[in-house]
Amino acid sequence: MKVLILAAGYGTRLYPVIKNTPKPLLDVSGKPIIDHLLDKFNGVESLTEILVVSNSKFEQTFEEWAAQHRDFKSRLRVLDDGSSSPDDRLGSIGDINFVLEAESLQEDLLVVGGDNLFDCPLDDFLQFAQKRAPEVSIGLFDIGEKESAKEFGVVSVDQAHKVTSFEEKPAHPKSSLIAMCLYYFPEESLGLVAQYLRECQKADKAGDYIRWLCQKQNVHGYQFQGKWFDIGSIESYREAQKAFSK
Repeated sequence: MKVLILAAGYGTRLYPVIKNTPKPLLDVSGKPIIDHLLDKFNGVESLTEILVVSNSKFEQTFEEWAAQHRDFKSRLRVLDDGSSSPDDRLGSIGDINFVLEAESLQEDLLVVGGDNLFDCPLDDFLQFAQKRAPEVSIGLFDIGEKESAKEFGVVSVDQAHKVTSFEEKPAHPKSSLIAMCLYYFPEESLGLVAQYLRECQKADKAGDYIRWLCQKQNVHGYQFQGKWFDIGSIESYREAQKAFSK
């Protein structure tokens, strides 16, 4: 299994706090957000490599970060998606497809947003997802309030943990259960990304892909406990700093 950390965003909603710092390298509780993710991968025996997809603006910054982790048990490698500004960014699905084509991957892929911060271990999620291969599994979190859920993909699941509905940023959420930017794509499912792009021509949001995928085959949802933050604004960044400093 390889891990892909999505880190090619420009963080425009956090200007001027991160004008020259990519979101995954923002400090939370004494270390960058992306280092908190590395902690999650330390005990994963099946992990062969961690790929970090960035952009031309921040690629060198991530290379310098990676150079500080040469002792990490798995290989770290930074990829530049070739974009240089928010105007020409590839989007999350565009970046996933970029990596799939550039690397010709032939193993399972765990995709996680580089601005996601959570304190729950990954072990149970990985076991859950691997048992359900070759179908895709996603991470879920109950954000607690329907009003807050409007900013995310809102999910419903049945008793067997199969996703029964997926709505991207609905005006009237059915619940407060939302999709994290955490996806387990078994090797057999990787070709569906290119099929989606051919059919839909939309590369920006991973949620759009998951909604499309739910119409094609079973998608399974695993609900995480504990704390979770999507660092998408200055407010959420400050909330994460406060929560993880305790």
